[in-house]
Amino acid sequence: MLYEVALKFRLDNNERIESELVSLGAVHDAPIEQVDYYFNHPARDFRVTDEAFRIRSVGTQNCVTYKGPVVDPSTKMRHEIEVGIADGSDAVGQMADLLQQLGFRSVREVRKSRTPGHLVWNDRRYELEMDVVPAVGTLLEIELVVDEALRNEARDAILALASRLQLTQPERRSYLELVIAQDAIKGA
Repeated sequence: MLYEVALKFRLDNNERIESELVSLGAVHDAPIEQVDYYFNHPARDFRVTDEAFRIRSVGTQNCVTYKGPVVDPSTKMRHEIEVGIADGSDAVGQMADLLQQLGFRSVREVRKSRTPGHLVWNDRRYELEMDVVPAVGTLLEIELVVDEALRNEARDAILALASRLQLTQPERRSYLELVIAQDAIKGA
């Protein structure tokens, strides 16, 4: 079973972090636009169970992703399953309709501009995502995907890299939680 082990950090000084990552050998790809459509289960509340289920669109490519409950208090460590679906906006609409017909409830759409990248550091390949989420800000996510037996090593490796980058205040809330919190502030 594969686990996603990740931490994200709000960035106040993007240039410093970007410069530091480049000095360590990070490689960044071109920015991409992602749109995530989140759904809640008909029989349990994912806010309570700390699970997530979404349809993600990147350009014309789409997938559905299930993220299991978080299993570590210091990182976002969870089982993740991602399955590709047909390309195009029609496929997103059809999948959303299918889910709603099965009782899933649409929760919220989250849009972000993501600059993906990677870094090989201390014999590990880290996935890096520099995300700009409107009304939330810029965040850096550091991620490793590992077998269950390596979960704790991955957590420690991510914490070591974060320390090296002088990132000291992780943001444990999901992008969905952050956007909903901003919605609540705006509505107040």
